[in-house]
Amino acid sequence: MESELKTLNPNPAQIQPTQRSPPVDDNLTKDDRPLLKPEPVPPGPTQNPATTTAPDIEELEKKYAAYVRRDVYGVMGRGDLPWVEKLLLGLALVTLVPLRVVSGLTVLVLYYFICRICTAFLAPNREDEQEDYAHMGGWRRAVIVQTGRFCSRALLFIFGFYWISETHRDIVDVSFNGKFGTQAESKDQSQDSARPGVIVSNHVSYLDILYHMSSSFPSFVAKRSVAKLPLIGLISKCLGCVYVQRESKSSDFKGVSGIVNDRIKEAHQDKNAPMMMLFPEGTTTNGDFLLPFKTGAFLAKAPVLPVILRYPYQRFSPAWDSISGVRHVFFLLCQFVNYMEVTKLPVYHPSQQEKDDPRLYAENVRRLMAHEGGLVLSDIGLAEKRVYHAALNGVFCQQ
Repeated sequence: MESELKTLNPNPAQIQPTQRSPPVDDNLTKDDRPLLKPEPVPPGPTQNPATTTAPDIEELEKKYAAYVRRDVYGVMGRGDLPWVEKLLLGLALVTLVPLRVVSGLTVLVLYYFICRICTAFLAPNREDEQEDYAHMGGWRRAVIVQTGRFCSRALLFIFGFYWISETHRDIVDVSFNGKFGTQAESKDQSQDSARPGVIVSNHVSYLDILYHMSSSFPSFVAKRSVAKLPLIGLISKCLGCVYVQRESKSSDFKGVSGIVNDRIKEAHQDKNAPMMMLFPEGTTTNGDFLLPFKTGAFLAKAPVLPVILRYPYQRFSPAWDSISGVRHVFFLLCQFVNYMEVTKLPVYHPSQQEKDDPRLYAENVRRLMAHEGGLVLSDIGLAEKRVYHAALNGVFCQQ
């Protein structure tokens, strides 16, 4: 799920702490073209899918390393497999996959009916052309949240994540960022001031969403079309998702950035308000890199909770980088066991300088997450990802 918010300057050297940029509503200019289908790319020495060769792909992999798959299934999951691997896939196809599909659908339908019962005879909250059930209280909200967390963890278990390693760090060193001393869980701050307004996480796979649902059941930013999907639509409304609007008929429409800012401030000030969850990179990587952060999670000037996700693997990488969704789900279901490691950092409280400059705030949190998670900082983004995917599709179309 991609963040639909403002883009951060990918060059940290150009960050000016005393300058601010006016908010821009990226949902008006967002490109919704599919990532994994061939599309025209401006001619260049290594960027034309029609003329890309194997050596060109090697150069692309060096340039776009954040999106390169390095598991046994190869580039785009289309590599040549040894006969042992083919045998394992065949066995999983007739045994493990049907069991997991049936079990997963059962959990999904069960939770859908729980949401349907809890929202029966209730009108959704409609504000700023959004629609959600996340602001209702009482037993209904408690049932939706607790069963939602349980069902999300059950789905991860069905997908092979039998154990999830979680590490909570109470104190981290931020002196490398130019800040003095350490960032820690403060014991002398009030609960209200110490509460984060938003969770920020690196983005590796759609599985990230299931983990965060099982951990804190936050609200996400999603496309408007998600609200209309069977089963998933109602669940997204119970999560309190903020839907991206292409256009608005209302003259006082805030836009996604404005709505998210209000929701972050609300979560920071009210413990009963739904927490926001944002992926500031705006797209997925192979899990070894951290892309430039968009500033939408930092405009509200509220504290943030950084969370780092890693997916160790031996055969198949759960990262959703340069592989199609169908192929990714198939290989994931065929793998008996999958691994996830989670590192939760202390709530990050911005300095006054960071509050005045969201770009500086975003960059400092990004560097802290990279430092604590052992991630490599990269200055590429979604545009480069499209170039890499288009080049890969051009090569496989020629074969």
